[in-house]
Amino acid sequence: MKYYFLILLCIPMFLMSQTTTERVEQLFENKQYSKAETIIKSALEKSPNNRQLIELLGDSFGYRENWDNAIENYEKLVEMDNANANYHYKYGGAMGMKALIVNKFRALSLIGDIKSSFNRAAELDPNHIDVRWAMVELYMQLPGLLGGSVRKSMKYANELENLSKVDGYLAKGYIYEYDDEPELAEKFYKKAIAIGGSLTCYDKLTNLYEKQEQPLKAIANIEKSHKKHQRNAMHYQIGKVAADYNIQLEKGEKCLYLYITNYTSKDGVPVSWAYYRLAQIFQHKGDKQKAMEWIDKALAENILKPFKKKKVEILAM
Repeated sequence: MKYYFLILLCIPMFLMSQTTTERVEQLFENKQYSKAETIIKSALEKSPNNRQLIELLGDSFGYRENWDNAIENYEKLVEMDNANANYHYKYGGAMGMKALIVNKFRALSLIGDIKSSFNRAAELDPNHIDVRWAMVELYMQLPGLLGGSVRKSMKYANELENLSKVDGYLAKGYIYEYDDEPELAEKFYKKAIAIGGSLTCYDKLTNLYEKQEQPLKAIANIEKSHKKHQRNAMHYQIGKVAADYNIQLEKGEKCLYLYITNYTSKDGVPVSWAYYRLAQIFQHKGDKQKAMEWIDKALAENILKPFKKKKVEILAM
């Protein structure tokens, strides 16, 4: 539920003037949510009942994880148009996100409304993929006493499969992974790769292999993904697995050098972490001098706790 709700917020539905649309869209893209909020509020003063503006304001609060204000705005939308599936989905999603951060008793009081909102969205739109994903995750994460069950999650996974084979297979992989059935999870993630082959499909399988401490399978899967998608971030992934599990160190070292050489901010993982992984690799190799060089480079970029701890370990070699 958490991840798919946040993903939907990244797909704004702008029906304002083109100039305002472009400004807000750019601000969202640059994570300047406060500035976007100011523009939206100014526009709302002139059009207080504009549903698109209210939705955008809710989205801006959602981006900043200000769930109370997001809930308030999505609730307004539900009251204004009770037949809009997306409004119910966002309202339920914001409540779900709030339930993750409040105390247990407050979270329990939100469960009924979350279920009701998601069910309403699913009823209103038989083709709404995101709300079905949210239901899959919700019913897997809820304790049995509160209505959680594999059977209910699987019901929505089957609905997803009818709408999109890839989403259905990924959902079933998620269910089996969460239910500690890694072989079945692997089967469905591989099925998703076979017919979809997106980065998400490959990443789900790679993460499963890492959780199951199967680094060789993880590296092989990353390499298959790289052949198809040619992304620099995959060099870091291989280097990380090699460093974490002390395997294929030469390959890991080479990949990390490639990651550093071709690095841009779009790659996601800061370059300091590539330096850290190289320090790990040279630590495994017993090369204290090079390990120190790389951990010092990492610390020059970011003074993070794992980096400081690693330096202590290297000094003790």
